[in-house]
Amino acid sequence: MSAAETSAAPAAETERLARTWATPPGLWGWLTTVDPKEIGKRYIVTAIGFFVLAGLLAAVMRAQLARPESGLISPDRYNQIFTMHGTTMMFLFAVPIMEAMGLYLVPLMVGSRSMAFPRLNAFSYWMYLAGGLFLWIGFVMNVGPDVGWFAYVPLSGPEYGAGKRADFWAQMITFTEVSGMAAAASTATTIFKMRAPGMTLARMPLFVWAQLVTAFMIMLAMPAVMLASSFLISDRLIGTHFYNYAEGGSTLLYQHLFWFFGHPEVYIIFLPGLGMVSEITQTFCRRSVFGYPAIVLSLLATGFLAFGLWVHHMFATGLPHMGDSFYTAASMTIALPSGVQIFCWLATMWDGKPRLATPMLFVVGFIITFVMGGLSGVMLASVPLDTQVHDTYFVVAHFHYVLIGGAVFPLLGGLYYWFPKAIGRMPNERAGKLSFWLIFLGFHTAFFPMHILGLWGMPRRVWTYPQDMGWGGLNLLSTLGAYVLATGVLVYLVNFAMAYRRGRIAGPNPWGGGGLEWATASPPPSYNLPRPPVVEGREPLWMSPGGPATLQGLSVEHREVLLTGLVDAEPDVRHGSPEPSIWPFITTLSVSVLFVGSVFDEWWLVWGSIPFALCILGWFWPKKGHSKRIGAAEKNIPGALA
Repeated sequence: MSAAETSAAPAAETERLARTWATPPGLWGWLTTVDPKEIGKRYIVTAIGFFVLAGLLAAVMRAQLARPESGLISPDRYNQIFTMHGTTMMFLFAVPIMEAMGLYLVPLMVGSRSMAFPRLNAFSYWMYLAGGLFLWIGFVMNVGPDVGWFAYVPLSGPEYGAGKRADFWAQMITFTEVSGMAAAASTATTIFKMRAPGMTLARMPLFVWAQLVTAFMIMLAMPAVMLASSFLISDRLIGTHFYNYAEGGSTLLYQHLFWFFGHPEVYIIFLPGLGMVSEITQTFCRRSVFGYPAIVLSLLATGFLAFGLWVHHMFATGLPHMGDSFYTAASMTIALPSGVQIFCWLATMWDGKPRLATPMLFVVGFIITFVMGGLSGVMLASVPLDTQVHDTYFVVAHFHYVLIGGAVFPLLGGLYYWFPKAIGRMPNERAGKLSFWLIFLGFHTAFFPMHILGLWGMPRRVWTYPQDMGWGGLNLLSTLGAYVLATGVLVYLVNFAMAYRRGRIAGPNPWGGGGLEWATASPPPSYNLPRPPVVEGREPLWMSPGGPATLQGLSVEHREVLLTGLVDAEPDVRHGSPEPSIWPFITTLSVSVLFVGSVFDEWWLVWGSIPFALCILGWFWPKKGHSKRIGAAEKNIPGALA
């Protein structure tokens, strides 16, 4: 690599790069692309599609509960609907879209041309799509799961879960968790080894830090739920007794495995949101975020503590009181790092010049809502109160305040903030602010009354309730709020749709941000940045308004990326990056046949493994063309980013 320079890359060089990194046109290109930006956008669009479907189910539920003794839908259909709503929101929307934001933004933010393991990225998307379609096709065919989004045994076991509904839920878990772990491995490796020269760990954008912590949480937590669902399938299909108490199994084992994943999942969902809040806040306050080290340490502390409080979901199961005390303390402790971050954002606003554009409004809405959800979380950490309101609407209100407040508000702000970068056009600001107020007011009108309903004793997951319970008024208010919220989401999405077609053209840096993602065109070219930038601070564009210095030396004729050191991001080696490939798609088809077939006959695990093995062989078969294209100096580099 040659020394740093500040001149822009010549047009001829960018044209060659565009040809080298281009995705083939047409359907073939759509099936074979390994561009992380394309994969990230597909993830986001697909996740929003599932979000809309889950929202429609919520609207049906609220219509059913708006008045007592309603017979709008049958109890059986209601069970399927609330299970599908929760499952879709948690497994097909919240986690995937947060990972997708990382897939799209992390390479841009760290100044890399691509991601590590780009074919694995493509495979993760196809697996995610296959799992989502599998679940929803089952629902349309009246085989949708009806056992709640966490599918407790024995309700979901062979004793009570007749038919294939619980099997569809369990196998969907396998699809999505394989997908999630594949994307997490790619993200973590990219952050560790593909940062721009000079981007030390102490200079990484806070969103990248959040994605790094989240990636490790995913890789540690998701095997637990895969194990739980695999044991469940095994009990249901081949007659094992992991959860059969009468045969020496344990029903509590399922809850331990599920919540060892389930509680960290809450933080998996909102930690990326916290990273988005940090990025938006510093851009719209026009100053570096206050307390950068404290925020990083808070993210790490949250990721660590998240694995130590899963039992607070099981206080009502009769565990020893000493254990309850430990998990109560852990549940209250985890509020501290969140509080530190909120203090840092408020200090940034106090010392900056906040501009209340739409993304910043969503940040303010997030802080208000998340603090309220956090306070009710501290209340639920107390064993006596938790036991009193267990399985009531108080819990429903709490986790919606935490998840929508902690994740969806920052996500909506983040999508609005980076929309001009991804699409190249600006959304309408007036429509953006209107959507915020509808979403904010609708949300609180819908979910705050549920706290009171829970304290009054209304249990969750009920199909209807008697007239004389006195719950009708607040349920009607909650339903009206839900429809206002839905209207706000509709305005938000229509605004994006209009901007996509007719929005004002956005320049490379329409908000005046300081990160590397704003150093390239909007939308970014296939190669992201023509040359690796040299980073000298946490906000490179604010330090060098004309753009950071760059390094020369990466090939423009072949797909090459620059690998750097783990801590100091010193340039280490040039490395080949894979070409587009059909194998991720074909491999997903073979895995889908195996997974779906095994729901109906266990022998599919045997016969289905044959095409899967052949696909893996094809995927990793040495590619003569690929090895030739890598420069001679790189031929002996061990390993391959595939």
